[in-house]
Amino acid sequence: MTVRRLHRAGWLIAFATSFALPPLAQAQSASPRVLVAQAGGGGQPNLLGTFGDWGAYSANSSGHKVCFALSKPASSQTSPNRPRDPAYMFISSRPAENVLNEVSIIIGYSFKPNTDATVEIGSAKFSMYTQNDGAWIKNAAEEARMVEAMRKSGDLVVKGTSSRGTQSTDRYSLKGLGQALDRTAQECK
Repeated sequence: MTVRRLHRAGWLIAFATSFALPPLAQAQSASPRVLVAQAGGGGQPNLLGTFGDWGAYSANSSGHKVCFALSKPASSQTSPNRPRDPAYMFISSRPAENVLNEVSIIIGYSFKPNTDATVEIGSAKFSMYTQNDGAWIKNAAEEARMVEAMRKSGDLVVKGTSSRGTQSTDRYSLKGLGQALDRTAQECK
């Protein structure tokens, strides 16, 4: 992992853990909505819109605009069945760093050291580099292909192993992802 990607990894973990993210709201909606309640430090990210199972947001990080699409898994399983913190998938853009549609996952536990997580989208499979409770695409050159596959598919599956050996399988709905990404792209040109 390059120094630049390590910096991104630290940024995402700090950014994600600074939010108080409530459970997906299910009232008055056929699909869950992702809502970000309050950012650490008293600021709030700006909800740009909710699209299917994805929320589109903008925020500032160290004075630079950040835009991201965010969702929680539609279903989660662990084997053996153990509790864990909430899991999230982010697709972030940071124009000041020339970062566009960086896919990352917060899994809700510490990954087993020196292991990869996997993302399956239809028949496509992507290896994810893991560090602490985060995962990022191992081959950055495949990121655009991964996002394009996500735009065309109905769901994806994330599989990983915790430091305690627990296997997890999270299924994310991709309903509304394309619209959420279009909105973040509009906001973070």
